[in-house]
Amino acid sequence: MATLQVSLTTTGASVLRRRENLWADAFHRLIRNRAAVTGGVVLLLLLLVYIFAGVIAVKPFDAQVRTDNNAMPQWLVSVFPMVKGYARINNAYPLGADDLGRDMFSRIVYGTRVSLTVAFVGPLISLLIGMAFGCISGYFGGRVDNLMMRFVDVMYAFPALLLIILMMAFFRSSFAKAGEPGTLKYMMNTLDSQAGGMLFIFIGIGMTAWMGMARLARAQVLSLREKEFVEAACALGASDVRIMFRHILPNIIGPLIVSETLMIPGYISYETFLSFIGLGVNPPTPSWGAMIADGARTLRTYPHQALLPGLALAITMFAFNFLGDGLRDALDPRMRGTGE
Repeated sequence: MATLQVSLTTTGASVLRRRENLWADAFHRLIRNRAAVTGGVVLLLLLLVYIFAGVIAVKPFDAQVRTDNNAMPQWLVSVFPMVKGYARINNAYPLGADDLGRDMFSRIVYGTRVSLTVAFVGPLISLLIGMAFGCISGYFGGRVDNLMMRFVDVMYAFPALLLIILMMAFFRSSFAKAGEPGTLKYMMNTLDSQAGGMLFIFIGIGMTAWMGMARLARAQVLSLREKEFVEAACALGASDVRIMFRHILPNIIGPLIVSETLMIPGYISYETFLSFIGLGVNPPTPSWGAMIADGARTLRTYPHQALLPGLALAITMFAFNFLGDGLRDALDPRMRGTGE
């Protein structure tokens, strides 16, 4: 009996060390990936901008000075020499002013909050809905799995972006007025106003972006459902909920998170496009998509008004892509033991 106890203790310690070594190996592979490290550093800087936007921004993002509309600093005129004949030089604006005299730098800084909020809340909603849906479908199987996956197929038949646009138009028209206090319309309108117009964006993304996550979670559960440790838990009388949360979920959460990380640029692009066509955040809340739309009207005369927020958007999406690719490669079991 003592020998068996020592054997079980040794085996458990060996499994624990192996698990720790796997995570340590993945971390070392991640930090060796220069693109992933660069993306992580950029995202860390953007997170600091998100937190300290009120300190970094030199002017209020919604302050209008009509006498300074389309103003440009001297260094920006040197970058775009075609504007020398008509540009209004004003070095008080680090990145110039838009056509309403609002500081471009402050609006780009505060626009970071919108994009990063969508980048974190959108995947969280998709992960929670898709993971729950896919886990239930894959674990119970049979008729339940068939019905739930057919519903996913029906949802996949609708283009995601078109569905989001239709839902945003519906939400904005249905909740355009505050309504009576205590009603659903009043509550939704209040929450949307407090969120700067992002509540309905979150709802639209959450209702359309979970299908791929549900399929991935289902496939992971199907591969684990027949494993020995799950069968052992069933033999010991563990409930379905305990098996799901204790044995299956910890083993599938890693691939699901990596998959959602790779989807973040898509969520940001949804918000940017919605803001570009006027269905995004409520003005005067700055959004990079709305800034690009405003700058597009003066693209030939003042190209920086569209190019600068576009550059911020591109850097953010590249950073998320680099970090997501790095996480995928680091957690790939086929890369285990390699130096890449």
